[in-house]
Amino acid sequence: MEKIKFMLDTKESVEFYVLEQTKLGGISYILVTDAEEGDGEALILKETAENSDRKESVYEIVSDDTELSAVAAVFENLLEDIELL
Repeated sequence: MEKIKFMLDTKESVEFYVLEQTKLGGISYILVTDAEEGDGEALILKETAENSDRKESVYEIVSDDTELSAVAAVFENLLEDIELL
């Protein structure tokens, strides 16, 4: 499983394992977790438009409930063996 390092606004870094990625309505989303195996905390992150002049992608946590439900349903279909709560 691929592990990616994210730089936070506070200049600290955090690493997540990428479970899956998808594109919905022209926006890229990734499903990440803090645990390589077993139950872990999962987040759905979306790529923001701020990355147009950068080498690195910029992601933010999906917080809108409607958007989160729609993207979570896509990830549940892609990964049949997981359930997102």
